Amino acid sequence: MMDRSGTMALCAGIALAALAHAPPASARVFIGVAPFYYPPPYYPPPIYYPPPAYYAPPPEYYTPPPPPYMPSPYRPPAAGVATTCYAGAFVCPMQSRVSIGTTCWCPDNTGARAYGRAG
Repeated sequence: MMDRSGTMALCAGIALAALAHAPPASARVFIGVAPFYYPPPYYPPPIYYPPPAYYAPPPEYYTPPPPPYMPSPYRPPAAGVATTCYAGAFVCPMQSRVSIGTTCWCPDNTGARAYGRAG
């Protein structure tokens, strides 16, 4: 193993050896004239065919398709699903569907909760 100073000396020796064998710089100027000039070859543009003058209308016996069937936005609740809460004197719609008989609540006249059963 070499220590740090030995490594530095080795690197400096390699750099000096590389500089000692480098050829001197030489500058030359070349002036030339191209004896022949060929223009670039000509490529014609691609051929584009025009579209037909018009498109034929559909035959006279053509009838437009019937309008799509639009189901009604109301869907009745599935069997066993409650959408109303019965809380004593208060009856209110529920925001989410739950099973019949589960506990639910409705707001009463004071803003508190009145608990009841879903039905």
